[in-house]
Parts: sequence; structure tokens; C-alpha cells
Amino acid sequence: MTCQDLGGPCTLAHHGDSADDVIKAQDKHLKDAVKAGDTLHGPARAEMKGRWLHPKKSMGWYNDVKQRFAELPEG
Repeated sequence: MTCQDLGGPCTLAHHGDSADDVIKAQDKHLKDAVKAGDTLHGPARAEMKGRWLHPKKSMGWYNDVKQRFAELPEG
């Protein structure tokens, strides 16, 4: 899945064995991008931080990502 697939602004591909792995990779990518001064990733980073702070409220996003990950072709 790409950064864009997860709500970010770029097409960097994230890989993992599970949706959780991909979500964690996105979180790290957003942190690193913002830390490096990338302002385009700032809004997505703020949204991700909000999800971590309010996990019950964000279950819709999480379940959507899990479903889309499960539908991806393997390989």
C-alpha cells in the first residue's frame, strides 16, 4: 500500500506481512518526513497522531485499511 492509500500525499510504497505492519510503516514514514521538514506530510501526520490518541474513534479507518490490505494480490 502507498502513502496515498493511507491518507498521505506521496506514492511511497509500504510493505508488510499484515495491515498493522503497513500502518506502522506509514506512521514512521510520516514522522520521518515531517522531522525532515516536509510540510506536505504534516496534515497526514496530524491525522495519524489523532488516530493513535483516539483508537476507538478511528476503528472505521483501521478496518477499512485492513480490508483493503486483505484484498491486495499477494506477491
